[in-house]
Amino acid sequence: MGFKKNEVFVADIIDITNLGFGVAKREGEVVFVSGTVPGDVVRVKIIKSEKSYSIGRAEEIITPSPMRVGDRCENSACRSCAYKCISYSDEAKIKEESVRQVFKKAGLSEVRVMPLVKSPIERGYRNKAQYPVARGKGGEYIIGFFAPKSHRVTEAADCPLAPDVFSEILELLRAFFAEKQISVYDEVSGEGLLRHIYLRRGEVSGEILITLVINGCALPHSDELTARICERFPSVVGVLLNINEKSTNVILGEKFITLFGRDYIFDTLGGVRLKITAPSFYQVNHSAAELLYAKAKELASPTKDDLLLDLYCGAGSIGLSMADAAGEVIGIEIVESAVECARFNAEANGIANASFYAGDASEAARLLAPAEAERGGKILPDIVILDPPRAGTTKELIEHIATLAPKKVVYISCNPQTLARDMVVFKEFGYVGNEVTPFDLFPMTGHVESVVCLTRK
Repeated sequence: MGFKKNEVFVADIIDITNLGFGVAKREGEVVFVSGTVPGDVVRVKIIKSEKSYSIGRAEEIITPSPMRVGDRCENSACRSCAYKCISYSDEAKIKEESVRQVFKKAGLSEVRVMPLVKSPIERGYRNKAQYPVARGKGGEYIIGFFAPKSHRVTEAADCPLAPDVFSEILELLRAFFAEKQISVYDEVSGEGLLRHIYLRRGEVSGEILITLVINGCALPHSDELTARICERFPSVVGVLLNINEKSTNVILGEKFITLFGRDYIFDTLGGVRLKITAPSFYQVNHSAAELLYAKAKELASPTKDDLLLDLYCGAGSIGLSMADAAGEVIGIEIVESAVECARFNAEANGIANASFYAGDASEAARLLAPAEAERGGKILPDIVILDPPRAGTTKELIEHIATLAPKKVVYISCNPQTLARDMVVFKEFGYVGNEVTPFDLFPMTGHVESVVCLTRK
């Protein structure tokens, strides 16, 4: 018997998803209940019923779970954080077990999931944040995040996961937009100017880069805006416009215009000083990333006889952090500006045994062609570092890596599901991993980073 819309019943919450929905079951049928955590006993009202699942709303928490500690974030309107109602120790246990279950479901129960490495800090850890902008019914500017599974923007300018200076910058921008009545992009009509505010900060350097994503070629009163920013925030080293006139969910367009200063910041990670542009990949949680990179280096254990191939290398942070121990590092990245940064970073840090090339990992057979053409020979790496986006890598690239026959593949993943999926494919080509170590780079959210070393059978 399925759930019916508007049906009300009492349920025990037995689990929680990485989107923050409590999970209840009745006669094997699943209902996801917002605002609940494992251990809650709640009165649930069904608000949506599908064939394979239903969505419920908690009408009353009859018996609260021992996990509940009250909201770790005071913004009740924003539901972006999955675990803001529970303690960090319970969150860590849930994340570790979620990784374990992912590998079990993928048929990799022989892989041991190690204890989750917690983030050294729980709040203020984000060095990058992208805020969509909307207008409320009263014309007010709403700066925050999209509500789960929607394009409705909820106010979150005071997000506790970001440094306080981000909130201060957003309030200056909000006041400026209101004063000048800057139009806001509408997804339905395709009209309006302002789309996103993108802030990036160096944890060690303190340098801040502000990027305004617009549906147009210019921002009215931009000179006045940059003057106000510079007067109030001396740590801002650059203000950019990013042009995105496409009807797309992708935040950044391809063209950047520098309104003030420079189009990059500096920061230091893994003992390497890095130049980072707006589109370059860089780990969001600096202090936790230090722990992750140290583990990746331990797993790789490069020697002076080893050629290390760093795929999806971004600005080169991982490969450069291992260059002191390796014989040579070659990095491949699709974003041209990130490749330029990686080359700059190698030279600026006096690292002579690292080189970087532009390449698309989706074209596995041609991935190393530019590097091989310049070097005049085939590249046969001893160690491969993989750090792909959430979608993971491709079977074609995995097969190509296997043909290169490295002795180790160190895979860093921000998505346990795609990591497990890709490890199944690696296993088909003779590469297996015994231990996966999860890292929490995103406290309060449902995201988990993991690292594993795969070796040839």
